[in-house]
Amino acid sequence: HPTNCLGMLLLSDAHQCTKLFELSWGMCLSNFPTICKTEDFLQLPKDMLVKLLSHEELETEDERLVYESALNWVNYDLEKRYYFLPELLRTVRLALLPAIFLMENVSTEELINKQPKSKELVDEAIRCKLKILQNDGVVTSLCARPRKTGHALFLLGGQTFMCDKLYLVDQKAKEIIPKADIPSPRKEFSACAIGCKVYVTGGRGSENGVSKDVWVYDTLHEEWSKAAPMLIARFGHGSAELKHCLYVVGGHTAA
Repeated sequence: HPTNCLGMLLLSDAHQCTKLFELSWGMCLSNFPTICKTEDFLQLPKDMLVKLLSHEELETEDERLVYESALNWVNYDLEKRYYFLPELLRTVRLALLPAIFLMENVSTEELINKQPKSKELVDEAIRCKLKILQNDGVVTSLCARPRKTGHALFLLGGQTFMCDKLYLVDQKAKEIIPKADIPSPRKEFSACAIGCKVYVTGGRGSENGVSKDVWVYDTLHEEWSKAAPMLIARFGHGSAELKHCLYVVGGHTAA
């Protein structure tokens, strides 16, 4: 149960019960908003807390909860835990915090400003945040990388202009984050997701007219690669996934 999974985690760790530990760990990741408000959370050993807060699959609707939980843990035993603050701040995706919260709450936090290493981490996050807000290139810093989630929304393509831009809609921070550009600008292509990859097929390019190229964006490694081309060049078509296979239908074959 979410209310006691932290206690079971600590118990299974102490008695080296691997199966129970794995089950409890999964529960902690998927019920973070509940467990972070418990007394057991405040008593977690530092190393286990760092592992939890830094985990790619930590489920939270708001990164502010991760930040506030880290601060609550430090304040629970301030004298002994204050020097762990920089290590804990590195687990928070600071640049994904809402801009107003980052500027008005985090950057003014007394505990952070007393400690040069902590202040340096926040200053870096602010620089990343400004790049995101100004759409000034791709931000690759860990503090700006969204955690893995079951659902993600990407924006790309269009019909009017050649475009190589790809954006991730961050629903938690309510912001649009630029990702790696499509290697070859094009318009009127089709895009389809299969697992953690986005497949871009065909379209009209500025150099070779109608294209049969297939480009693949790996959302985990944030990089593009080229796949085997379609048999026929086309644009204005549709694409869909069925049983992990990509199907392309319709469209036009000549400009």
